[in-house]
Amino acid sequence: MSDSPYRKVPSGRLSRLSSFGQLAGGVAGGMLAEGAKRLASGERPRMSDLLLTPGNARRVTEQLSKLRGAAMKLGQMISMDAGDVLPAELTAILSKLRDSAHHMPPQQLNAVLIAEWGADWRRKFRHFEARPIAAASIGQVHRATLPDGRQLAIKVQYPGVADSIDADVDNVASLLRLSSLLPASLDVAPLLAAAKAQLKEEADYCREAEQMRHYARLLSGEPQFLVPKPYDALSTQRILAMDYIDGRAIETLEGEAQEVRDRVMTALLGLVLRELFEFGYMQTDPNFANYRWQADSGKLVLLDFGAARPIPPVTIAAYMRLMRAGLDGDHDALREALVENAFISEASLARHRPAMDAMIDVLMEHLGRGGEFDFSDRSFVERLRAHGETIFADKDAWHIPPADTLFVQRKVSGTALLAIRMKARMPLKDMVAREVGAREIGAMA
Repeated sequence: MSDSPYRKVPSGRLSRLSSFGQLAGGVAGGMLAEGAKRLASGERPRMSDLLLTPGNARRVTEQLSKLRGAAMKLGQMISMDAGDVLPAELTAILSKLRDSAHHMPPQQLNAVLIAEWGADWRRKFRHFEARPIAAASIGQVHRATLPDGRQLAIKVQYPGVADSIDADVDNVASLLRLSSLLPASLDVAPLLAAAKAQLKEEADYCREAEQMRHYARLLSGEPQFLVPKPYDALSTQRILAMDYIDGRAIETLEGEAQEVRDRVMTALLGLVLRELFEFGYMQTDPNFANYRWQADSGKLVLLDFGAARPIPPVTIAAYMRLMRAGLDGDHDALREALVENAFISEASLARHRPAMDAMIDVLMEHLGRGGEFDFSDRSFVERLRAHGETIFADKDAWHIPPADTLFVQRKVSGTALLAIRMKARMPLKDMVAREVGAREIGAMA
């Protein structure tokens, strides 16, 4: 990637389409070069082998980082959700999308701020830091000081991002289809429609301000969590002003004592369970940048509520059945719940029943243990991979669960991924049992 932190965001339809054309051309060129090399060595490579190379992963990462917006957001989702599926080196390259967004050049930033606040916008502040303190897929964040000394974080949306969501999602989907990674029989239309809808919600900063207030109410009286308060006087649909709350990147927690890591991750995973079973409302984006923590107070700062959404009762009920079956150690009930709630398809089960039963056995054995659950123990992953190889290879049996299930599962899996990175330990089975039991009691009352 370029060493410069600044890259103008392509904001027009034609400029973004041109960037996708460059991406497709670069990937195609990389595939031809890799194919020629492998054929010369006597191999007969598959299309997917030619696509999934470190060179092509770098090309995709560079271009999506340049485009930002929905294109980069989808790349982030792929990098986070495919941790145990894609080769480790490719996951590592794609994971750079989680923190590699370029900044808008000062001239482009100034143009956005003039459009939103007027030509005299600088008079609103005692100081406005031109260099952003964070940059992500949809916007970048600046620190600012009001005339009365109040510290704010100002999230500024990249120009053209909201208007390009439909086209960006369609273009990324086209690249996936052309790559032959997705079988033609797989119906991705419902998922693409859901992705577009959620990304449009995330690009509406007025909506996000309301979500911040909603979460502040849900977590009122719980001092371990801090939620910034929106500053309405400077907020618009494309700019979100909020209180600046100091904190360290959640990744720095890795260097802390086991007790500290356990306490923080128990709070975060406990929040996920409460979102699912108590609140019926979830912030579904588990990007690590959405969490910060304060070493002195031990408190967690929660950021970015654009992906917050209610969880449909049918989805909550589906997870209730899954969790109850797991807590009871009932393999048959768990298998039936997985199919009933479309986590796996009838066709996949019919074609790969032994392998799926074996995977359920491995999960039950590992996740069903009482006492402290050690997220650093990954001994079961290779066993899962071994049983799952034939299922993953059978593209005709691939299946996409309902979008609402995928949004919830992304938060669950992403938080577990962070717990794995922190090598956290916690009484996971007891935590699940407590939340499931409370939900069951509430349903009977």
